[in-house]
Amino acid sequence: MRTSVMLAGCLLLVACGGEKEKPEPIRPVLSAEVKTQDALDLGRFAGTIQARYESTLGFRVGGRIARRWVDVGATVKAGDVLASLDPTDQRNQLRAAEGDLAKIEAQWINAQANARRQQQLYDRGVGAQAQLDIAQTDLKTTAASREQARAAVQQARDQLGYAELRSDHAAVVTDWQAEAGQTVAAGQAVVTLARPDVKEAVIDLPTYLADDLAQGVEFTVMAQLDNSIRTSAVVREIEPQADASTRTRRARLTLRETPEAFRLGTSISVSLSSAVNPRSQIPASALQEVEGKSQVWIVDTRQKVVNPREVQVLQRGQDSVLLASGVQPGERVVTAGVNSLKPGQKVMVDEEGTR
Repeated sequence: MRTSVMLAGCLLLVACGGEKEKPEPIRPVLSAEVKTQDALDLGRFAGTIQARYESTLGFRVGGRIARRWVDVGATVKAGDVLASLDPTDQRNQLRAAEGDLAKIEAQWINAQANARRQQQLYDRGVGAQAQLDIAQTDLKTTAASREQARAAVQQARDQLGYAELRSDHAAVVTDWQAEAGQTVAAGQAVVTLARPDVKEAVIDLPTYLADDLAQGVEFTVMAQLDNSIRTSAVVREIEPQADASTRTRRARLTLRETPEAFRLGTSISVSLSSAVNPRSQIPASALQEVEGKSQVWIVDTRQKVVNPREVQVLQRGQDSVLLASGVQPGERVVTAGVNSLKPGQKVMVDEEGTR
């Protein structure tokens, strides 16, 4: 009986020894490549291309606008007529001034003749000194009135010329503040001109960002319709007071270069980034917390295995995480199923899930 039991035990050991351990199944995983970030995106802002130099013109005399000669968007040269007033009043003033001058001219001629006569009589000894003095004084007074009348005529001619509003430099008409038929006062704003030779980007910045901008920080300026058209720009000025409704401050940027497509009024997109110490970016799903420490699972693409590695988290976002250390650019981390992995486990990387 004892012999039979021993024999059965031996047969059982032989049978058990013949069975092979089953290998662990190869686990399919999703992975993502570690990206390096060396700049921090501070935001993207909409803006327009505007002229750095603008001037608002008005008539130097008051009156009713008879005609506008150009429209918004027109290009004008120095001396071109932009608008004109009804010149009736100015012409009447000129006629009146010319009439006064003609009267004074006649009085001056008469005073000249009287002064010569009195001088001749005095020289012959038949004229009185008092009469000569009166004639010479009258001549001087009339001569002064003549100069005054001439100045009045010139002023009236200038007033007539001011009835035409002319451009004082080459420019583009950007806005009209008055219409034909409207009566305007002297100096009232009528038209705005922009010099197209010097352009700049204009955007509105949040107050907190405008206050913290470093000296000489560079913006990237792109055309909204074609992001391949771009240039860099630096801040020229920021308005000191924020807009009461939007709480933003207007910033004017000097362009490093001005692409031809950057015409006045072009809509642009302006982005701002700041250089930072290199950090790594991974999907948020790749991060795992184990006993108060952060770790990720690194995929060995040659051996097709995964192993955990501790990392230092710099910033957490909704979709991504920034790491200060622990991973290298180009390495791959598991992004799904990190809680069911084991060190050294064989995996199959899902190429379609690779990000």
